[in-house]
Amino acid sequence: NEQTRLGPTRLDAVHAAAAAGRWCARMQAHGAMPHASDPGALPAHVEEQRTRVSINSDAPRYTHAVEAAGAYAASGVDNSFNMERFKRDLRIEVHSLTDEEVVFDLIGVDAAIANAFRRILLAEVPTMAIEKVFVLKNTSMVDDEVLAHRLGLIPIRADPRYFHERAKDEDADEHNVIAFRLAISCTRSRGAGADSMINSRALSGALEWIPQGDQEERFRASPIAPVHDDILLAKLRPGQEISLEAWCEKGTGKTHAKWSPVATASYRLLPEISISRRAKPSDGSTTSPMDLFDQEGEGRGPVASRPRKCCMPSEVARDADWESSVKLSRVRDHFIFSVESTGVMPPDQLVQEAIKVLMQKSADLSQLLKDVIVGHEEGAAEGAAE
Repeated sequence: NEQTRLGPTRLDAVHAAAAAGRWCARMQAHGAMPHASDPGALPAHVEEQRTRVSINSDAPRYTHAVEAAGAYAASGVDNSFNMERFKRDLRIEVHSLTDEEVVFDLIGVDAAIANAFRRILLAEVPTMAIEKVFVLKNTSMVDDEVLAHRLGLIPIRADPRYFHERAKDEDADEHNVIAFRLAISCTRSRGAGADSMINSRALSGALEWIPQGDQEERFRASPIAPVHDDILLAKLRPGQEISLEAWCEKGTGKTHAKWSPVATASYRLLPEISISRRAKPSDGSTTSPMDLFDQEGEGRGPVASRPRKCCMPSEVARDADWESSVKLSRVRDHFIFSVESTGVMPPDQLVQEAIKVLMQKSADLSQLLKDVIVGHEEGAAEGAAE
């Protein structure tokens, strides 16, 4: 089936690319061909195009990565992927970590890998969220469907690694469901003014966890509860009440956004600022956009002291005072990640879980390609025998 889906043309392209990569790797291993990542292997302007995205006043340049193994073969340079070099260059540097957010640098990967990592954080790291709502009584102004939707969006602090996804016809138990109860009624306060009421606001903190099986023992150190107690579900007036039971199930953000574990997960390329000798000694942080520069010394001109603060490089490039003196670019394989958790899991744990998902995807893809290539070769051998 995979052979039919890929087709002979695409399979030939896969074989050709693999053969080119193996040839370049052999040549490089025998010392006959330097690798593109070796210092001085490429001319300076070509190396800049390979490793940097140039920022100009009108538009960025060199935005596409050069990935073909033989891209620089005419210059006698190998550009094939090398696992040992990849392991050597791959780094993660954590810059800040709080209970809600982690900021780190992911260095030595392609944009496709960085974006896959971001998308996994958004949609493929599993969490627990309210999926089933059994309304026993609801006399508030909020419809049952709207109330159920609002309940589903409440972040629930529960470690999803202790649960498995519930199958369609599977019975609910302590290993696939977390149960909550909400029972609240609004009454008028005695001896107070006409506008004085008790329980006039149904908040997420009113959700009561109902342990199932051995859940109370398993989660004794960290009881399951909503992340925030002050999320408004409905406003009530005297005589109105809500009584319901809600079940949390395990899922991922690609099914529904309520299972997404992050509020934001974004990245940007590391800015790089080069100042030419034509910069005036008086140019400095007092006149530069975004406070990027400092004075190196008396009469020695400005230096780029805070390049990471450059979030709008095109504005710097358009500045008449800096356009002729400053060269702006971004490092192609250096990504500044910002991951903000909804509170269901610590942000550092989210990153670890996303790495596990990415590793499993890579293993699955590797096995699939092996099966496709082996099947293609076996089919070709059978055809030749006939």
